[in-house]
Amino acid sequence: MRKLLIYLILLLTACGTARPESLVNKDELTVAVRSDIPLISFRGQDGAYDGFNIDVAKYLISRLGKRIRWLEIKADDQLSVLTDGRADLVFAHMSVTPERKKVIDFAGPYHVDLQDIAVRPADRGVIRDVRDLEGRKICWVRGTNIAQRIIGERRVKAIAVPAPDYDVCLEMIKNGRVDAISTNSQILAGLLTKPNVDLHLVGATFNEQRTSIGVRKGDVDGCEELNRAITQMYQDGTARRLLNKWFGKSGIDLSVVSVPQFEGCS
Repeated sequence: MRKLLIYLILLLTACGTARPESLVNKDELTVAVRSDIPLISFRGQDGAYDGFNIDVAKYLISRLGKRIRWLEIKADDQLSVLTDGRADLVFAHMSVTPERKKVIDFAGPYHVDLQDIAVRPADRGVIRDVRDLEGRKICWVRGTNIAQRIIGERRVKAIAVPAPDYDVCLEMIKNGRVDAISTNSQILAGLLTKPNVDLHLVGATFNEQRTSIGVRKGDVDGCEELNRAITQMYQDGTARRLLNKWFGKSGIDLSVVSVPQFEGCS
C-alpha cells in the first residue's frame, strides 16, 4: 500500500510539472505576428508593427495587465512557435481547424470573416464563383488552410501553387503563374491597398473563417482570460471602432458586430 501511495504521489507530481506555464503567470508575453498583411499586420513607415491584429493584441493584452514582446513570423511558423515555446500567443489571422487543434489551443475567435477570391481585371467575368476555380491555379501561402478548404471541403479541383507569403502571391498573379488568390476577405482587402496592385474582388463570399488567437496546448487559464477580454472588447465598442478604423472603406459588410461564439477552452 505504501509503495502504491508513493507511486501515485510521483505520478501526480509529474503530471503537474508537465502542464505548460500559463500566460496569466507572466509579466511579459511573446506575441507572434506577421508583417506581410496590409491593414491587418504590417510594419509602418516608422518600422513599428501596425494593423488590425496589432491593435487587437495591444487591447487584449493590456486588459490582462501584461507587456508585449513582438516576434515576427511567417505563416508556416504559426504552430511551431507555440509548440517549441518561442511564443505565448499567435496573432496571425489564423482560423480554427481540427488539425491545428491537435497541437495548439485557440482563444476566441476575435472576429468571424468569410473567404473571397481576387482575380486580374481581365478574368472578372470568367471567375465569378469558387466553382470557376476548377482546373485553375490558386496561390497557397504555406501554413494556411485556404487552398485545402477549396479543394477538400468544396471539392473544387483547383491547383494549389505554394508561396512563402502574400507578396509572392501578388507577383505570381501579376506574371500569370496563378489565376487567383483566395483567402479571408479582410486579407484580400488589405492586399488591394498595396501600390501597383490591380486586382478585382469577385464577391463570392464562402467558407466562414473563425479568426482566433493561437495559445499553447493546455493553457486553459490563459485561454479563458483572453476570452473574457475579447468579450469586453465587443461590449465596450472597441471591436467596432477597430473594424471601422481598418476596414470601414474596404466594402466589407460591418453592419453586424457582435461577440463571436467562442471555441471553448479545453
